[in-house]
Amino acid sequence: MRIDIHAHLWSDEYLALLDWHGRAGTDVHRNLGAGASRSDLDGRFALMDEAGVDLQILTATPASPHFEDEATAVDSARFVNDEYARLSNENPGRFGALASLPLPHMSAALTELNRALDDLGMRGAAITTSVLGQSIASPVFDPLYAELNRRGAILFVHPAGCGAESPLISDHSLTWSIGAPIEDTIAIMHLILAGIPSRYPDMKIVTCHLGGALPMVLERANRQIMEWEAPDCPEAPKDAARRIWFDTVGHDHAPALQAAVASLGADRLVFGSDFPYQGGNRYVRAATYIEEGLSVSDAAMILDHTGAQLTGFA
Repeated sequence: MRIDIHAHLWSDEYLALLDWHGRAGTDVHRNLGAGASRSDLDGRFALMDEAGVDLQILTATPASPHFEDEATAVDSARFVNDEYARLSNENPGRFGALASLPLPHMSAALTELNRALDDLGMRGAAITTSVLGQSIASPVFDPLYAELNRRGAILFVHPAGCGAESPLISDHSLTWSIGAPIEDTIAIMHLILAGIPSRYPDMKIVTCHLGGALPMVLERANRQIMEWEAPDCPEAPKDAARRIWFDTVGHDHAPALQAAVASLGADRLVFGSDFPYQGGNRYVRAATYIEEGLSVSDAAMILDHTGAQLTGFA
């Protein structure tokens, strides 16, 4: 079963709700074919069929309901989770979903997580690489990870689109081109340095974009952290990375995909498209570049087995 673990859907109603709550930057998610209208859905399903994709796992990231005001965060999270549940029920076999949570409000987030998993049938939660500027390795998030670990559920980590809080990125038109994979890399290393993959071994951590720069810097990080920079790290980074999954969004660049396989292992990669930002023919290429760039056995595992096993749709 071919599962696309990295796909977005933002209805006009949800984006309008974020606008009403004062969220800036929602226009970037509009008019991309990622809405909830019948025409958008029909176009999406046609692309899925062309790419051989059975089901997409929907996430609202980076338009996540993370707000300083708790009531605002809860209202937004419940809205989008209910919407995803409805769309999944109305389009059986085409959608699954990961819960959006009213972070950083942990008690409310746990309440919504339990509702989403128990009542709405979701497979885990999706958060951003930082939450309102706070590292996701902060101890404040430990109760969330403990609950996901108890349930053996997914934690999907997607760039926040904040340029890693650096004006050297965001002020120079680099927020998504290099800022996003930098955010991926930082978040993964924060989790590793905090020992989260080993402390919560049954939580299925999934990150984006081939792990950002991790395939290129994993051995450097492993040596320098363990030898002098953070020798008290609970687990060697190269071992901790084997507890994490990485989606295949590499913008059809086979050398990057091959580096990820060589550094992280083909068994740690899971198919993702980043729909709608890879739409049209690029959606199909998100799958075919895997088939063309890897061995038949590795491509088959990544495309048609790992995602189904990870999400429980196998």
